[in-house]
Amino acid sequence: MKKVITYGTYDLLHYGHIRLLERAKALGDYLIVGVTADGFDMARGKLNVEQSLIERIEAVRATGIADEIIVEEYEGQKIDDIRRFGVDIFAIGSDWKGKFDYLKEFCQVVYLDRTEGISSTELRSKEHSVRLGLVGESPILNKFARESQYVNGLAISGVCSENSRLLSDALKAQCLPMDQYEELLNNSDAVYIISNPRCHYEHIRKALERGCHVMCESPIVIAPEQLSELRQLAKVHNCLLFDSLKTAYAMAYSRLILLAKSGAIGQVMSVDATCTSMTNLEMSDERDMKYLWNSIGAWGPTALLPIFQLLGTNYNSKMITTHLMEGTSDFDTFTKIAFVYPHAVASLKVGQGVKSEGELVISGTKGYIYVPAPWWKTDYFEVRYENPADNRRYFYQLDGEGIRYMLVVFKRAIQTGTTAAYVDEQTSAAFVDVISDFYNKKDTIII
Repeated sequence: MKKVITYGTYDLLHYGHIRLLERAKALGDYLIVGVTADGFDMARGKLNVEQSLIERIEAVRATGIADEIIVEEYEGQKIDDIRRFGVDIFAIGSDWKGKFDYLKEFCQVVYLDRTEGISSTELRSKEHSVRLGLVGESPILNKFARESQYVNGLAISGVCSENSRLLSDALKAQCLPMDQYEELLNNSDAVYIISNPRCHYEHIRKALERGCHVMCESPIVIAPEQLSELRQLAKVHNCLLFDSLKTAYAMAYSRLILLAKSGAIGQVMSVDATCTSMTNLEMSDERDMKYLWNSIGAWGPTALLPIFQLLGTNYNSKMITTHLMEGTSDFDTFTKIAFVYPHAVASLKVGQGVKSEGELVISGTKGYIYVPAPWWKTDYFEVRYENPADNRRYFYQLDGEGIRYMLVVFKRAIQTGTTAAYVDEQTSAAFVDVISDFYNKKDTIII
């Protein structure tokens, strides 16, 4: 019996996919189809997948062409599969011609002509377009505009800002003043908001009332009652309200959280996260000061993310220690928060005017996970044990600091009508609770 194997994503399965599968099947007696997993697709930079792995597998199965379906999950698996299944022929589309010649050492390699005039990429672009407006005063808007170009069917509809000096020339040409915000909303299906947290509530409320989906830089708001009102408003208008927190979408971060939860380092006893950046506050232009985020707003949700995702949001107590900029009541140059849980502790340090090693350490009863600075956009981490010979290092690709992945998930959630945010509502609410306590000086010591 001659065995043939082929691989693909098979997103939005179409006639071109089916014809290629039929030609692959005709090469032998038994066809094995490898469907790439979501994680593997993201690792190799293929981000525009609309359907889940299960949906794609079922679509391939429904064709009746495949004799066996497997999941492709890691680099180098093709060689393992060819050996394991005793494959005679590896078949793939001609657009990959030459890419898999290295497999000729293990079996025959055949490049099949693809069906002209149809592709999943074109289908996604034409049938699933989302117009995204940008709102706020931050150079991060430039990154979102740049990363949106890698997401099929996502187009920047414009930008509203009170400080266009921070924008690229391309965005300046699209920039509207904030008093024309409603004009941007009229031309958008969704908005990304990174205005000062004190302005979030009003900007989000107007967007939701216009039926626009919202991705807002975390924290969404700084008062729990405002968050409750906006969540309800989102439900009334059937809109999504996402926390924008790019770290949550980085593959390395997701994997280290899964490892910690799986018991790789035993019971987690401590989580310590540090996030700092040197902003020369004394030299900042007076025009810029009104747009600057304080330390707890800029870094708090990022530092809180691994704490709440590993230990939960039901801590016994917390203590906030902060240093405020002279002449201000809530602009902290440095803040430290210590949490006590029933069976663990956690701490975070955030600062705009203090520099420290931006690392993440997760300590357990068997070992610990170490993520070097800057841990919030890492592509590498280590699991360390008492015996160094047991240590493991993990490397993952990180494109666009995680922004690209987040935009893909947001767009997919809009199209499918499902909530797929990597920061759940309970965690989002816990961010707001902690930051609200900071503003209200609850459980807080000022130094």
